[in-house]
Amino acid sequence: MGGKQLLNDKILIVEDEPDILNLVSYHLGQSGFSVVLAEDGEQALSAVEQDAIGLVILDLMLPGISGLEVCRLLKQSPRTKDIPVLMLTARAEEVDRIVGLELGADDYLVKPFSPRELVLRIRAILRRIHRRDETETAQLVAGPLSIDLVGCQVQLGSEPIELTATEFKLLTTLAQRRGRVQSREELLEVVWGYEYLGYRRTVDTHIRRLREKLGTAAEMVETVRGMGYRFRREDR
Repeated sequence: MGGKQLLNDKILIVEDEPDILNLVSYHLGQSGFSVVLAEDGEQALSAVEQDAIGLVILDLMLPGISGLEVCRLLKQSPRTKDIPVLMLTARAEEVDRIVGLELGADDYLVKPFSPRELVLRIRAILRRIHRRDETETAQLVAGPLSIDLVGCQVQLGSEPIELTATEFKLLTTLAQRRGRVQSREELLEVVWGYEYLGYRRTVDTHIRRLREKLGTAAEMVETVRGMGYRFRREDR
């Protein structure tokens, strides 16, 4: 995964509608977060360059540079690719959600939204980024993959594999439970940090992106029809 480490939990809100910008800013401030505001994609990219941002709340329908393009640029840059992105948008169509997740967004919330749910999702993402289970060993060997649980790095043989924070958590969750089927609901709970709310496709989309990045090791992540996913045992 590598790249820039998150230095704090400062939230960048990228939203061109003043009412929503103020609403989100107010509730995050009430929840103890520090916020930075941007009204378009250019301001957002500038803010990330100038400040230590812990998470980006990103509207898709922005003037100038679109939210999807902002997400793509953030995830392509080695310096900013590990900053989690939560997309907040009026686009409810499944295809928009899938495109956002495929670009590397960590979560997706549709307007109108509950401010309480937004705060819960932000906290879940940040817990996932910062949490390190002290009982974990530093290195996990899973089939042809070597997973550094402390440095958050994955290698296929001698070749490094670049994963987002969510993809890394998804891979380690499956690898640590190899041979055991994990339902989509269980993966949502462990990886995303919230209970099943009808977002099964979130898991499917991330599994597909993870397999693409694993290359020849993609077959280690198996689909168990009607049940979920399983990391294959090495003796099979």
